[in-house]
Amino acid sequence: MINAWPCYWGTGGEVTFISRDWREAAVKLKLTLRTRNYVGTIFGGSIYGAVDPIYMLLLVKILGPDYIVWDKSASIRFKKPGKGVLEARFRIPDEEITEIRELASREKSVDRVYTVEFKDRDGLICASIEKTLYVRRVSSRSDVAPVKSGAALTTL
Repeated sequence: MINAWPCYWGTGGEVTFISRDWREAAVKLKLTLRTRNYVGTIFGGSIYGAVDPIYMLLLVKILGPDYIVWDKSASIRFKKPGKGVLEARFRIPDEEITEIRELASREKSVDRVYTVEFKDRDGLICASIEKTLYVRRVSSRSDVAPVKSGAALTTL
């Protein structure tokens, strides 16, 4: 369903894989008329937009309703122009989930930093994106913003 989500669809990215336990995901981004920039390579905004929500969504699904997860900051380093098809892989190991839960039980909030790379078909890195996520345990149900019934996020 994420690929049909309008704000994600607009990036040109395509989620090609999400593991049943939400610990791994893969994204593909093709050079198309929609993702092409002025000089004929993949637009940097499409590169960032295609990876932007993935780590947050994975953590939301893994941690469940007792945690609040938000994107806090991001940075991107363009290494070489993206042409053709780019691919990114996301992975959150079990040890990371254990550590987040442990830290969140002691601290008011936890910041976690994740890096994902968009690589071309030759395995060369075109862009490296660093995401900082904010995580905290829910202290009461009023901490959680209501999601409208039938919203796309509730069907993930």
